[in-house]
Amino acid sequence: MNVYDFDGTIFYSDCSIGFALWCIRRHPRLWVTYLPGMLGTLIKHKLGKLPNYQLQRRMFSYLTMIDDFDEQIERYWDKYESRISDWYLAQKRSDDLIISASPDCIIGPIAKRLGVKYMATEYDREYGVFTNNLMYAKEKAKYIIDHGFPLIENFYSDSLADTPLALCAEKAHLVKNHATTVVDWPDLDDETMKTVKDKIDTGWSIHLKED
Repeated sequence: MNVYDFDGTIFYSDCSIGFALWCIRRHPRLWVTYLPGMLGTLIKHKLGKLPNYQLQRRMFSYLTMIDDFDEQIERYWDKYESRISDWYLAQKRSDDLIISASPDCIIGPIAKRLGVKYMATEYDREYGVFTNNLMYAKEKAKYIIDHGFPLIENFYSDSLADTPLALCAEKAHLVKNHATTVVDWPDLDDETMKTVKDKIDTGWSIHLKED
């Protein structure tokens, strides 16, 4: 089994942010009901005053404000499915597992189109809350271990924050250059481990590319 992160790994950019922008364009009321509060949240997170899980929860809150979600998510993937990386499509297998911090309601439709399994952050769109842990960093490794998945042959991610899961795989690969280049996971020397800790502590980075 091969396991893949999604945003920035097999897809460029960040689908949660991208879908938020998609919905804002089509639902102008979000300029008032969502965007101002989100900008304040990003500033607080940047200043270290807001933990990552609260940033994610508030960022996902736009999903509670869309009454035509099912239609919009399919239209979004109709346009942006083409951003799935060519290198991934060339090696895709039916037993692949996508594991992502993005909401399951966004990842699920594209995983279905690809014909692969997925695990993502479980988010209740009615109440605006996580129904399970944020699928980030060590939570990915915990999920794999707790659910007794078979041996991971290869793991791919664009972020060193996923080192806990990389250590569960026979071989780990780091994806760079806007999800186009695959290299070996770096050796875990002291400097690299400091970077890993920093990335886990400060949260995910945003990959944004919208036309």
